[in-house]
Amino acid sequence: MSRQSANPSAGKRRRPESEPQGRVDAERVILNLIKDKKDLGIWLRDIKQESKLPDPTVNKSLKSLISKNLIKEVVNFQNKGRKHYMAFEFEPSKEITGGDWYVNGVLDQELITVLKRVCLQYLERKVIADLEDVHDVLKRKGIVNFTITSQQVDEILNAMVLDNDIIEVKSTGVGDYRLIPIGKTCYRTASGAGVVKHLKTGAFGSIPCGACPRISVCTPDGVISPATCVYYTKWLNVDF
Repeated sequence: MSRQSANPSAGKRRRPESEPQGRVDAERVILNLIKDKKDLGIWLRDIKQESKLPDPTVNKSLKSLISKNLIKEVVNFQNKGRKHYMAFEFEPSKEITGGDWYVNGVLDQELITVLKRVCLQYLERKVIADLEDVHDVLKRKGIVNFTITSQQVDEILNAMVLDNDIIEVKSTGVGDYRLIPIGKTCYRTASGAGVVKHLKTGAFGSIPCGACPRISVCTPDGVISPATCVYYTKWLNVDF
């Protein structure tokens, strides 16, 4: 009998080896760690700290899990330079994406500019409007591809106030404010649009208090009062 026939396994092809058990275990640990974070995802440094695995093992495992479509790398708008990972079945939360104002972690300046322009044009035409009024207009225009909320419109208006594009005022309930409850916050253009219309409604309707953002803290004996207000004094001297 030949030496070859004496060895039954001789001449047979080796079967491909499966993945080393250690790598499988490492991937399982990292995958479970990422899944536990759900739509918040997890930063690479935290993966290394919490898994307590060597850096090379973590890096190889992440690359393998991505190739298997089990995890994905996402952009955290607050820390774009940090690698952030999330289980493939989750969509990033607003804490990660920044919300509807952001696209791929970048603030959508073009969209915000368009919304500001529409708000300004509406206020120039309407003269006075409150939050609900502006919100309704933006919804009807259908400018955005998401359901714009009252809070988001409030953010746009506040930004316009800070940019001095519009002014936040309190309704007096008369003149241009007659359809808005007294004391309710509303907005008008910063250029003074609507002042002439106030004069046409009579002396009371043109009182500067209606356009004063500090009216809520104005009292007869306070630091801010009609007695010390230069605008009120100037108004008293106007010949109606």
